[in-house]
Amino acid sequence: MIERSHLNIIREVEKQGSLTAAAGSLCLTQSALSHAMKKLEMQLGTDVWLREGRSLRLTQAGRYLLGLANRLLPQLEHAEERMRQFAEGERGTLRIGMECHPCYQWLLKVVAPYLAAWPSVDVDVKQKFQFGGIGALFSYDIDLLVTPDPILKPGLQFEPVFDYEQVLVVPRDHALAKQAFVKPEQMSSEVLITYPVAIERLDVYSHFMLPAGVMPKRHKTIETTDIMLQMVASGRGVAALPRWLAQEYAASMAVVPVRLGAEGIAKQIYLGAREGDLSVDYLRAFIELARSL
Repeated sequence: MIERSHLNIIREVEKQGSLTAAAGSLCLTQSALSHAMKKLEMQLGTDVWLREGRSLRLTQAGRYLLGLANRLLPQLEHAEERMRQFAEGERGTLRIGMECHPCYQWLLKVVAPYLAAWPSVDVDVKQKFQFGGIGALFSYDIDLLVTPDPILKPGLQFEPVFDYEQVLVVPRDHALAKQAFVKPEQMSSEVLITYPVAIERLDVYSHFMLPAGVMPKRHKTIETTDIMLQMVASGRGVAALPRWLAQEYAASMAVVPVRLGAEGIAKQIYLGAREGDLSVDYLRAFIELARSL
C-alpha cells in the first residue's frame, strides 16, 4: 500500500514547502502528485496533510510517514549507490561525520595521505546532522563518525584511534600560565570561551568544574578555533582544547596550554561505523591509517 514514491513525495513536500515545488523537483505534474497522495489517503483511511490556505500541515499520520521516509529513503539510496559502484567497479565516497570541533584539524592530517593511497575514493565531511551523529550513522547519511564521546548502540562499533589530553589554553602573560596545573576553583574568576556545544558535552565542565561545583565568571561561545585563540591571546578569556592543537597554535600565538587538574583530563578520538560496513576495504583502511598516524 505504501510505496517508495509516496515516501519520496512526503519528504520532498516537507523539504520544498509546497506541492508545486515538490512536483517540479520530482519531475511530476502537480495533478499527478496530488492524485497519488489522494489515493494513498483513501487506502489508509486517514489524511496525510491538512490544507491551511495555500500551505499544508502534516497530520499525526503524515508526521509518522515523514519520519519513516527520513529513515528508509537514505538507506535505499545508499544501497542503490553501493550496487552501482559494484556494477561499475568503483569504490565511491567515504562520508565522514564530525561531532568534535577541534577534531577537524586532526582529520585533515588523515585525509591527505588517505586520498593519496585511495585515488578511487572521494571523501565528504559533514558537521551538521538531522538526527545527531548516531542517528546519521543509522540513517546512512554518513559512513564514519568522528567523536570523543562514543555512545554504544547495537549495530555500531567505535574504535579508538588517537589519544590526547584536554588542557586549558591561557594568554602567555596570564597568572595561570606559570602554574603546573589549574585547580577548578581558579576557573570562577575566568571568562571561558568554548565551541557552541551543550555544557554537558564539554569536558572542562563535565570532568573538571561541575564535579567541584564551580562555574566560570562568564561563558562565551565561538565557532572557529582561529578566532577563539585570537580572543585568548588578546586576554579576552581562556579556552579548553586538546594539547596537540594548543601547541600548534602556541608556535604562532601568545598562548600557553596548562594541565586541567593534577592528573589532567585524558581523552580519545573514536571512529564509529555500522558493524556491517567494517569489512568494506576503503572504510577499514581509513580507520587503520587514522590509528597509525
